[in-house]
Amino acid sequence: MNSPDTHTDTATARAAAEDGREDRKPAKHEALRLALTAMIDEGLAAHELLPSERELMARFHVSRMTVRRAVERLAQEGRVYRVQGAGTFVAEQSTISKSLRLSSFSEDIRARRMTPDSRLLVRERVEADLVCARDLRLTPGTAVVHLERLRTADGEPMCLENVWVPESLVPGLADDTAAPQSLYGLLERAGAAPQSADQTIRATVLDPRQAELLDVPAHFPALEVERVTRDARGRSVERAVSLYRADRYDFKLTISREPR
Repeated sequence: MNSPDTHTDTATARAAAEDGREDRKPAKHEALRLALTAMIDEGLAAHELLPSERELMARFHVSRMTVRRAVERLAQEGRVYRVQGAGTFVAEQSTISKSLRLSSFSEDIRARRMTPDSRLLVRERVEADLVCARDLRLTPGTAVVHLERLRTADGEPMCLENVWVPESLVPGLADDTAAPQSLYGLLERAGAAPQSADQTIRATVLDPRQAELLDVPAHFPALEVERVTRDARGRSVERAVSLYRADRYDFKLTISREPR
């Protein structure tokens, strides 16, 4: 792999050429953003570490503020991601966007003409603890089925998913030997098709086990999505806590401003 140093002259030239106007130079942070974009395109692999702020300041003769503005723009564009204490890394360039429509992981992936799959990590019958019982509106100690699945798209790990469902809704699920490809399909056949959900999305980082399963470095940024799903009768049918790779998944929101 070529060193980033070998790309500096070409990257700088491309940055100037992209502006296309001799009489008006781009702002320094914009010129640096273009140079870094060229550097990434010409030889840096996904998850490769970018030069440090100090190295970029010295190489391009710019201030720390200029470097930070350029990197912030790249992060907003999804070209890089930052890990606290580790640095800035090149992001994967194929991102899966999820809307607020209630859909399963498999439905999201198929909608993007990719092939979903699951690797079953845990299947067990457990007693609902206080949090699980609250979310599923059960008495603490009621039997629920806990599944942990690694979800993939075209063979690439995307999501680590933990779900809990009342065993009364899906009898035999805890003892089944086959990995459930569509939990929503099972619920629908049981007369408990998911219709609505309350969902909370928060930023987090992956612990070493989670990162290894998702094939990314430890402490990699992730989106933690906690969801309680209900059927048409208002019954809570699923509690889920999912970890999505932040470099491959985002959530699209449509918002509006109410008239005063």
